[in-house]
Amino acid sequence: MEFDIDQYFPAISRTEHASFEETRPLLLAASKQFLEHYREEIKEKHRAGAGGDWVVKAITVMSDTLIKKLFQSITRGFSNYKHAREQLTLVSVGGYGRGELNPYSDIDLMFLHGGKDSKRIEDIAQKLLYFLWDMRLDVGYSVRTSNDCVEMSNSDTTVKTALLDARFLVGSRTLFKDFQKVMLTQILAKRSDAFIKEKLDELNKRRDKYGSSIYILEPNIKEGEGCLRDLHTAMWVAKIKYKITDPRELIVKGVLSEDELAAYYSSLAYLWRIRNEMHYSAVRKADQLTFDMQTNLAGFFGYTDRGKVLAVEEFMRDFYLHATRVEHFSSLMVSKCARREEGALKILGYFTRRPVGEGFYVLKGELVIPDESIIAKDPTKLMKIFEYAQKHGVSLNINVKALVRGSLDLINDKFRRSKEVNSSFFAILRSDKGVAETLKLMHHLEFLNRFIPEFERIYCKVQHDIYHIYTVDIHSLFAVEETVRLWKGEHSEDLPLLTQLACEVDKRELLLLAVLLHDVGKGEGGGHADKGADMARTVARRMGLTREDSERLEFLIRNHLLFAHIAQRRDLHDEKMIIQFARQMGKSENLKMLYLLTYADIKGVGPEVWTEWKALLLQELYEKAFKVLERGDFKFEASSERVKKVKRQVLEILGDDYPTTLVKEELKALTTRHLLSNSPAVIADHIKTLLLLDGKNLVMKVVHEVDKGYSNFTICTLDVPGLFSMITGVMAANGMNILGAQILTSRNGKALDVLQVNSPQGFVITDESRWQRLEDDMRQVLQGKVRVGTLVKKRYRPTILTEKPKPKFPTRVEIDNEVSADYTVIDIYTHDKVGLLYRITSTLTELGLYIGVSKVSTKVDQVADVFYVKDIFGHKLLGGDKLEEIRIHLLKAIDEEI
Repeated sequence: MEFDIDQYFPAISRTEHASFEETRPLLLAASKQFLEHYREEIKEKHRAGAGGDWVVKAITVMSDTLIKKLFQSITRGFSNYKHAREQLTLVSVGGYGRGELNPYSDIDLMFLHGGKDSKRIEDIAQKLLYFLWDMRLDVGYSVRTSNDCVEMSNSDTTVKTALLDARFLVGSRTLFKDFQKVMLTQILAKRSDAFIKEKLDELNKRRDKYGSSIYILEPNIKEGEGCLRDLHTAMWVAKIKYKITDPRELIVKGVLSEDELAAYYSSLAYLWRIRNEMHYSAVRKADQLTFDMQTNLAGFFGYTDRGKVLAVEEFMRDFYLHATRVEHFSSLMVSKCARREEGALKILGYFTRRPVGEGFYVLKGELVIPDESIIAKDPTKLMKIFEYAQKHGVSLNINVKALVRGSLDLINDKFRRSKEVNSSFFAILRSDKGVAETLKLMHHLEFLNRFIPEFERIYCKVQHDIYHIYTVDIHSLFAVEETVRLWKGEHSEDLPLLTQLACEVDKRELLLLAVLLHDVGKGEGGGHADKGADMARTVARRMGLTREDSERLEFLIRNHLLFAHIAQRRDLHDEKMIIQFARQMGKSENLKMLYLLTYADIKGVGPEVWTEWKALLLQELYEKAFKVLERGDFKFEASSERVKKVKRQVLEILGDDYPTTLVKEELKALTTRHLLSNSPAVIADHIKTLLLLDGKNLVMKVVHEVDKGYSNFTICTLDVPGLFSMITGVMAANGMNILGAQILTSRNGKALDVLQVNSPQGFVITDESRWQRLEDDMRQVLQGKVRVGTLVKKRYRPTILTEKPKPKFPTRVEIDNEVSADYTVIDIYTHDKVGLLYRITSTLTELGLYIGVSKVSTKVDQVADVFYVKDIFGHKLLGGDKLEEIRIHLLKAIDEEI
């Protein structure tokens, strides 16, 4: 693309003898016209399909053209024009030096001078910089001599890195050539090992900051793993290691093949094209691939929805596949540069390498294979590579990694069915050390995909929501890691039961295989649990599992969503439901392994998803179901004797401190469900609170469970229609998050509700003034002095969280009359928003429904709330028209703005 700058400067060319200050307004106007015209032309070419490499080159050349013209215009005004030019060179550094300008990239300039006439140099630099800043360009600069460059690069890695990409723009070529000589002899030649180590440390710190995985939720296109900075780092360390200035020299030196270098440039072009569109779309510098940006990019690149597979998920899958290749290339290059000289290794290696069997050796903490032909002769040794590395606690040599990648075509059905191969694989899973790390290495080298083709279907598979932080395959590997941590005892104090059960599991390898494969069905669309279970049957047969193990593997994968669903969304005090769940488990070993799989699945999603509240619910379900299985029968136990026993124990606990007659009256008023759903000690506390209500209209108390991450908030008052709706509204108005609620109404008209509450950020609210405001508001609402709806609207304030774009899925309302004998169960799936629980409960009240049980579950922004309801006569809701009316009203209430 040609950039004719002279056509924009006709008036200026006729006044060449005028000073720069006199022509500055004309120059500024002309420069703005030049940039406006060519920026738009480049943008049109980009939108028409121009490659990322073409666009960044065009923007770079356009910037070069303008800056050279301005430099010449400024220096021409000096009395000794030729001398000024000889003493100064304008150099582009950093991304501009590499010729990698995106639409809104910074322009980094270095004014390189010979050390003489510094005042004139500063004057030129100041004139050019202020001009560029007046054009609203982001310009970074430095003014240095070659000696300054040497001194600063020796003490500052950032300066040294920027100078590696230095490129001549305009001025004295002699000065620039002298600078290049200094670079080669005094900068590139010195402390190369230290520089490489510093860049690797910098790489690790960057990954800690921007996400230590390629497959993170909203990756950073510039700094994220598998993105632009990985490619830059690879080339920086290569320039230092091999003393080169042009990447093409790496072919001459035998470091890279032509195909590898072509792949490097192709990767840059792909990432540049994405970044170019991000800049154009945001009309500013933008590097974070946010959810809304991902959706825009998917449309720009021509992806379309295919059934249940969203266009944005397909785009991100391709992005992650590409990022994986970038990470492979970068790791390979960095490893080559970080290694000691090959000759020294060979001399030392003959005397120090240690044979470990199968033709494998350990050398310098790495597994090496001197005779690589053994793999082609016996492909089963590919699995042995991982087994031996794990067994001896060593990493794979770079050549061994390349050998594995280059031998993937040897993994066929015969390999997968080999008894030796599968025996080796299960030995890896059974090992006490390095299980998760070995599986991650298999995944990294794409060996795992070839060995288990079903796993390949979820490779880089994206779920476009902010609940799932990683791709499906990485989530599965993290879930394996969480299971292994239980075995290691890392959670023996905070999760003693899960730790104990993990250590008791008969076949660890079977549990780990279930954890690894639990989501493989997601590669096939909806109903992934059933589809994954069907695949598991095939995997088990191929691996030679026994019939019993095969059935258990299938059972675990088919039911891997069930445990969490029952614990978080069903009434755990419903004995009929517990017995039905226990019957589904069949054996205590199934229950135990499913509990562990459920924990690993939730914990593997992300650091904030597992909570103390969820832990309590899951443990309660496990313990109740285990008791049923241990009892050995699935019949209902007579409740009358149990009720009498509970009442006797409550009377004993309260003793002479409370009038026996009054206690008996309160116990008589309690429902059977209330008495059988709580321990005698808890019921005794409830009785104390109910007795306090006499003579009052409201009793409230708060007990903070700091170690569990919530507070127990108890409210006791006389029952009125819509009471729970009022409570949820006041809580929302006071910025309090409800985790769960036990709604208990006695036959004498007293209501006692117990809510588990914390802040929306997940912290315990210990500020007493907030609780006092809540109590004041609650009294005002219950006394009819303030409308709860007004209170919610008054306190509502948009936050950064509510304003942040998120993937949206339609709200779903499902109504079930089978799961409970006494209630109609309403399941609501939607996105979290301020006052959501209040909207739902107030709508149910308006529809004349009584809420008996409420289960609240929020996963980041995704809400799954459950309400057990009856009509005003205490009956389940059976009419089809009535159920549809309820569904429509709830959908409308949830989706409308406050």
